Amino acid sequence: MTLKYSRIMVAVDGSKEAEWAFKKATAAASRNNAELYLVHVIDNRSFGSIEAYDRTIADRTLKSGEELLAHYKEQAASHGATNVHTMIEYGSPKTLIPKKLANELKVDVIVCGATGLNAAERLIMGSVSERIVRTAKCDVLVVRRNQEDIDADE
Repeated sequence: MTLKYSRIMVAVDGSKEAEWAFKKATAAASRNNAELYLVHVIDNRSFGSIEAYDRTIADRTLKSGEELLAHYKEQAASHGATNVHTMIEYGSPKTLIPKKLANELKVDVIVCGATGLNAAERLIMGSVSERIVRTAKCDVLVVRRNQEDIDADE
């Protein structure tokens, strides 16, 4: 067993909490000279009903995810992370991140925000971070924003 993280995955969705998770994951990757996997999961379970009204939603969502990851990859490089990979996946982040992606990538730790963009789903079925903590076979770091930042947003 090693105490050094060599493969770090961070889940990003565009939320403030995910941005803080990204910052912590990037710092850890830089300190440990680790591989950093930036993962964005597009939850497309409701696309069928939405696309009946707007057929461009899937394309716009993909483009937005690509832009988000490109921005984060650039930031990671400027903060010393040298081995950065980006991934966009489709499906439920609650299952893809801890079960499929973490295993396929053989990550040592998953970093995620305490809350994300999907508040409605969190109320009904529980948060993505909660599911990751319960089902991942590796370490999980759940990142919260500083109280000052939360107060500034309100």
